[in-house]
Formats: sequence, C-alpha cells, structure tokens
Amino acid sequence: MNVLSEIWFLLKKDITLELRQKYAISGILLYVLSTVFVVYLAFIQIEPRVWNTLFWIIILFASVNAVTKSFTQESGYRALYYYSIANPIAVIISKIIYNILLLSALTLLTFGFLGLIAGNPVKNLQLFITTIFLGSTGLAITLTFISSIAVKANNSATLMAVLSFPIVVPILITLIKLSAVSLRLIQDTSYGQDIISLLAIDLILISVALILFPFVWKD
Repeated sequence: MNVLSEIWFLLKKDITLELRQKYAISGILLYVLSTVFVVYLAFIQIEPRVWNTLFWIIILFASVNAVTKSFTQESGYRALYYYSIANPIAVIISKIIYNILLLSALTLLTFGFLGLIAGNPVKNLQLFITTIFLGSTGLAITLTFISSIAVKANNSATLMAVLSFPIVVPILITLIKLSAVSLRLIQDTSYGQDIISLLAIDLILISVALILFPFVWKD
C-alpha cells in the first residue's frame, strides 16, 4: 500500500472514530458555545478590538483541547499495531489533515456563533476567512506534532503547553494583525506580506514535522 492510500485510510479511521465517539466533539462545542455566551454576558456590547482578541483566545484554547487527544487515544498496544503496519509519514500527514479540517470547522463555527451573539464587526470577509484557514493550518500542524512528542511523557498536557507556547505565539500575533486589518481596526496595505509569512511558517512547520516525526514514532 502506498503512502497516499495509507493517508486516506488513516484519515477515514480518525473521522469514523470521531463520529462514533461523539462526546469528544460535543465537549469541544460545549466549551466554545458556553465561552462565547459567558463573554457576551460579561461584556454585553463588545468593541471590535476586544472582539478580535477574544475570538483568538477562544480559538487557541479550543484548538489545544481538540488536538491534545490526537495521539493519546493511540497509545500502548494500538500504537504498536500502527507502528507495524503504517508509514510514519502517512500517520502524521493524516493526523494533520484531520486536525486542519477539525480546527477550520471549529473556527468557522466560533465565528458564526460569536457574530450571532455579539455582532459581526468583520469588514473584509474574504481576508478574515483566509486568515482563519491559515491560522487553523498553522495551529493544527504545530499542536499535532507537539502532541506526538508530549504523549511520550507522563504529564503530556503540561509538556504540550510548554513546547507549543514559543511556536504558537508568532502565529497568533500574525493572525491577530491580519484579522485586525479585516475588521478595519488598522490600515495596512502590506497585509499580503503577513499572509506570505503565515504560509512560510506553515511550510516550515510541516517540513519539520515530516523530518522529525519518524524519529518520534520509532521511540
């Protein structure tokens, strides 16, 4: 079986398991909806600048909760079984694709619900959707790879937070700036360079993950 076929079967496996164990998605959705509602009750009327900051804070914590379980459910004998039959490149790519889809859907849902409850201050929707996709991709790649490292430790949640912080911060800074442009909070005609920077970060992260994951997988 070639790598592409393995990626497809592993991706289908992850989606099937997620749909079968609905409590995982339900828990994440409950977190997002309850957080947005609490924010609305606390602020009543949210200014665009505060809206922008709160949006990415919610997305960050929801992403960590969503991606942390990527490899925790495949420990022990199941991990040994996958190790014997699957290519590590196919494993990490399938996980990244799945988490990109999950985080993109989660971010769009948060955007829709926050816009419904607290108003939608976005002026440039196309730029904002592009920012959402690039941000979901960067966060998915980062958190997926770090999750594969953290699961080897006893306290995986703490290790994941420590390892992901210096990588996630530059991504978040760029995302907040791009979304601020889409909300017309700042005037920046060179936001195309920020998009290129995000693409470059995503490419570097996926390259590092593909190079290092086989060594993590063998450990």
